[in-house]
Amino acid sequence: MINAHLLQRMINASNDGIVVAEQEGEDNIVIYVNPAFERLTGYSADEVLYQDCRFLQSGDRDQPGLLRIRQALSQGLPCREVLRNYRKDGSHFWNELSITPVFNDSDQLTYYIGVQKNVSEQIKAQQRLLQLEQQLADAQSELAALKMTNGANNS
Repeated sequence: MINAHLLQRMINASNDGIVVAEQEGEDNIVIYVNPAFERLTGYSADEVLYQDCRFLQSGDRDQPGLLRIRQALSQGLPCREVLRNYRKDGSHFWNELSITPVFNDSDQLTYYIGVQKNVSEQIKAQQRLLQLEQQLADAQSELAALKMTNGANNS
């Protein structure tokens, strides 16, 4: 069995942000964040403790992933989604959020553990790849049109 001190050191050493939220009706109140969460978001633990987790989306609440998260939370299910979140300075980052419910000994949902991973670079790379694929498709279409035009002119 891992003692509490070692467990705390392990959580503090994580590169991913870890958030523990208490389930209170419709709200999920932050009761713990690790140092990686603070580095990722720019918020200190003191600034976010006892707030609802939704503050990270700022006013950007129409994201499809948020609906899926709300559905999973209402059913007490784990989920993983990629969201646009906002740092304290207002800049956005892409957050792969994995949420796992925690039940007490009576099978009552009491907490959620959220693990946050900054996937901004992966999202940028995917977007760039899509742009390049579109440029390639456009160039292939132009080439095919030129070949048809040259073929018609040579006849």
